[in-house]
Amino acid sequence: MNLIEIFQNLVGQVPEIVQPLIVVLAGAIPFIEGEGAVSIGILGGINPVIAAIAAIAGNFLTVALLVLLSSGARTAVVNRRRASVLAGSDGSVDLDAAAEALAAEDGSERKTARRQKFLRALERYGVPGVSLLGPLLLPTQFTATMLAAVGVGKARILIWQAIAIIGWTTVFAVIVGGVVHAVS
Repeated sequence: MNLIEIFQNLVGQVPEIVQPLIVVLAGAIPFIEGEGAVSIGILGGINPVIAAIAAIAGNFLTVALLVLLSSGARTAVVNRRRASVLAGSDGSVDLDAAAEALAAEDGSERKTARRQKFLRALERYGVPGVSLLGPLLLPTQFTATMLAAVGVGKARILIWQAIAIIGWTTVFAVIVGGVVHAVS
């Protein structure tokens, strides 16, 4: 039994008041996200608006948590690297070493193919484009974490991820809700 079936069965087995919480949990899981969670909720009999709100909440909460954690981790790593390079053992500053470390900070020598591909997409489409088109290829949690890892500001990531999550979840809610309404 796959994860989507588990959530669909769970929605049908819990009291009506708890059903949106199941949709929130489903929305928090990468690859299910808001789009899958709203579908699970609507197919489980939840009002499409309530299902959409719950799915959006679950998806966005995990994205926000991951952005805050990965931004904090990136800041700590960058600050530590700069401090260790700038402070020599005798207290002097090695400007050549500092310049090399700051140049290597973008990881240009060690970029993987995926990271290069992501950075090209980010350069070409910007944060709005990567956030809005990202769900076609990767879960929003992955996209948001990668944006934070390359140094994009938390607020900017969260705003564009919220717009993407709301937009994609709404599209799926309208489609699935329309199909369910047409069939019934």
